[in-house]
Parts: sequence; structure tokens; C-alpha cells
Amino acid sequence: MAASRQQYLPQEQWLGLEAAHHARVARYADPYLARRSAGKKHPVEDFLFTYYTQKPGQLLRWHPGDGVVLSGAPALERTNWKFYRTLDDGELTSLGLSPGTPAVTFDRAGFLADRAEAVRFAGIILAGTAKRPAQFGCFGLHEWAMVYRQEKFELRHEYLKLRLGGEGTDTVVEENRIRCSHFDAFRFYTPDALPLNELTPTRENQRTMEQPGCLHANMDLYKWAYKLTPALPSELVMDCFELSWRIRAMDMQASPYDLEEWGYPPIRIETPQGKAEYVEYQRAFAAESQELRARVLQAVEPLLDELSGLMVGAPAATSER
Repeated sequence: MAASRQQYLPQEQWLGLEAAHHARVARYADPYLARRSAGKKHPVEDFLFTYYTQKPGQLLRWHPGDGVVLSGAPALERTNWKFYRTLDDGELTSLGLSPGTPAVTFDRAGFLADRAEAVRFAGIILAGTAKRPAQFGCFGLHEWAMVYRQEKFELRHEYLKLRLGGEGTDTVVEENRIRCSHFDAFRFYTPDALPLNELTPTRENQRTMEQPGCLHANMDLYKWAYKLTPALPSELVMDCFELSWRIRAMDMQASPYDLEEWGYPPIRIETPQGKAEYVEYQRAFAAESQELRARVLQAVEPLLDELSGLMVGAPAATSER
């Protein structure tokens, strides 16, 4: 990457940004880590740390993103982190820094050599989802399908009660259209619920089926953001994390579980009023997600541009959970 495209952050500035990021992450990670140490679970607030593969310690690391130079001795710790490199004297001089100044930046070449397929696939999913019309007719019934006739199968959350009981929950599933477009929700359906879904999302058709009204597709913005780390700034990753956190809360409020004692009153999607409330939230999240999706795509665009002429005709990457 040409030095002229780099942004230089002096030590005192980036250390402040790093500290702010640590505090932002701690708000979510510290309670989870305390629960884990105590052997306790939370059905809503553990999700982003247990379902997704990024762990609290990884999220805690602050990254400035592609094209940013960090100076000062503390920055040299990052030479032990993956996908960072030091600047040579020519680069330092072009930034107005003295030769020998300790400075590091994101190693774009190393990252693309190792993560090219992941970058391409993320670009395909994000851009494709952004272009499709949003659908708002699912009413969160994917969570209900995951416990349909669950007495025949392994209980999904054995420590939670169903708000309407087993029979009442099954009736809601049977009396409504089930139309989930997201494979990573659909794959958790009970076997009896699978044929009730009007769509058949698969890992193979994921790139053509995901749409911006889907809560799970919008929660997955966090997944794509952290899989592109450290190319993306941590502030953007945390924006995606916090959106996913809020979507998860609403998703579980609309679920069949009784979460009142956890502080999450139900959205009663089995009623017309509950359906309307769900769609109102869903539309707001879809609009917010489209803005974030555009920001992630803008951040990854230089990487995609660099890859655009490489490996023409190579097999497409498979997605990651």
C-alpha cells in the first residue's frame, strides 16, 4: 500500500482510542466472563460469545484498520500479532517521521495472501444481501420451529420454560406460515419443522437467499466484520456487535420462551398486535443494518479491488458459520 494513502496516529491519540474500545467491550464481556466463571448461563446475553467464534479476548484487541499507522514503542507489541508489520525508513520519511521511529501498520499483503477467499465471500454475501428487497413476513417463527414437537427430540434450552407450553407452541407453528430464508437459523429446526418451512435455505444457496429484513442476516454483520479483522477498524466491528446484541434481545423476546424473569418481556407474535410490533422492530433493524452493511462494504472495498484481478476462475469459497 502506498504511504500516501496511510493515516498516521501518534501514540497518545491511538492509546486513547484503544482505552475507549476496551471500556466499550468490557460492558458486554465482563458480565459474560463472570457468569462463565460461576458456571451460570444467560439465554440472551451469552449468545454473541458462544454462538459466534470470536471470543472476548479477541474482541478486546483494538485495531485501527487498513491504512492506519500507529507510532510509539507500545505499538511494537503488535509485531507479535497476526497481520501487522513495521514500516521501513522510506515509508517513515514519507509520513514525516524520522528513520528508526517505531511504527506499525496493517499488513494488507499478508492478510490477502492468507484470507483472500474469506474476503471474497464476505463481499459476495454483503453486497448481495444489500441489493435484495427486504422481507418482513417471518414474524420470528424460526425460534418457534426450533422447539416444534421438541418432546420428541433433545430439548434446545432445557433450563427455559415455553411461554405457551408445548402444545400451545406447536399450535402457533402449525397455524402460521413458516418462511425462514437464513440457513444458520433453519438448520436448528426440529426434524418435524423442516418440511413446514416454505423455503429451503442451504449453505450452497446462502449467497442468493439472504435478505436485509432477516434478523439473523443482520446479526451476522458482526460475524463478517470480525472475520475481516484486523482490516476493519474496531469501532466498526463494535458497531456491528452492538447492533447484533440488540437484535438478539428482540429475537428472544419474540421467541416462545418465557424470559420475563430475565428482564425480557415477550413480543407476543401469536397475536396481531405482537406481529405488528415485531415488524416495526424488524423494519428499523433492517434500515440500520443496511447503513452498517454499506460501511463494512466500503471498508473492504480496497481489499476486493486488490483481489479483483487475481485467481480468475478459481473455485468460490465456502462460507463459515
